[in-house]
Amino acid sequence: MKKSMKKSINWSLIIAVITLVLAAIFSIVSTAVLSGVAWGVGMVIVFIIVLIGVISDTIGVAATAAREKPFHAMAAEKVPGAKHAVLITRNADRFSNFTNDVIGDIAGVISGTASAYVVIQLALDMGYTEGSTVQFATSVLFTSVVAALTVGGKSIGKTIAIQFSTEIIYHVGRLFYFLEVKLKITIFKDNKRKKKANKNNQRK
Repeated sequence: MKKSMKKSINWSLIIAVITLVLAAIFSIVSTAVLSGVAWGVGMVIVFIIVLIGVISDTIGVAATAAREKPFHAMAAEKVPGAKHAVLITRNADRFSNFTNDVIGDIAGVISGTASAYVVIQLALDMGYTEGSTVQFATSVLFTSVVAALTVGGKSIGKTIAIQFSTEIIYHVGRLFYFLEVKLKITIFKDNKRKKKANKNNQRK
């Protein structure tokens, strides 16, 4: 019990630090991208951020809904990405925590900040002063639309994730396979394989 609690605390601290760093990076990038652009382009950027949040949430739900068995069969046939899909489902709790809570929530916060910037830019372009009734009404309308798209998109995403969990995680596994083989970026470390290698080295 103490060991599992310690692992949970360590993971929470790690994910908090990762969230802090990613939130800062996304905030800086979104601010830099939105700076100086027309409000129409800003709206497109906001909707892209919302889409990122919806997709990440869908992938996280798919990870918790998927089962290892189909991927083991694929891995036995040496299908690219199958082993990575196994690791995703095996670590579904942490994976979904990262995609849903980290990426998804950061996207939600950034989209809100970006929406405010777009509304101000729109009001100024229309000749209205900051804090006017028109700006307030526009802000309420645009924020409501963004919220509706976020919640509605995630709702649809959850349905898709549950029905097509195997296909979604397989494609994510293929992406991880590509990152590891082609770009040498390791997303998941196979602890079982590592332990097996250590045992073999000890025997030698």
